[in-house]
Amino acid sequence: MPRPTAAQLAYGSCTVIFSTLAMLLLSQTSSGLGIAVIALAALALGLLVAMTVPLPGPRTVASAETAPESERVPTTL
Repeated sequence: MPRPTAAQLAYGSCTVIFSTLAMLLLSQTSSGLGIAVIALAALALGLLVAMTVPLPGPRTVASAETAPESERVPTTL
């Protein structure tokens, strides 16, 4: 299993923090069960966001054979 990237950790963490604050403020709950449900929902949302952040792919270099004739640069003068 690949390790998470810095972007995945940042997006996931920010999602958990902001969604928890938003849900707590909007629901105005004060019971322990309500807070636990909101915390679990925020963690699940943060995990979903972190896993959907695109992973960096391998870099590809365009070769001269794939470029159209009009865009080719001569290699020798």
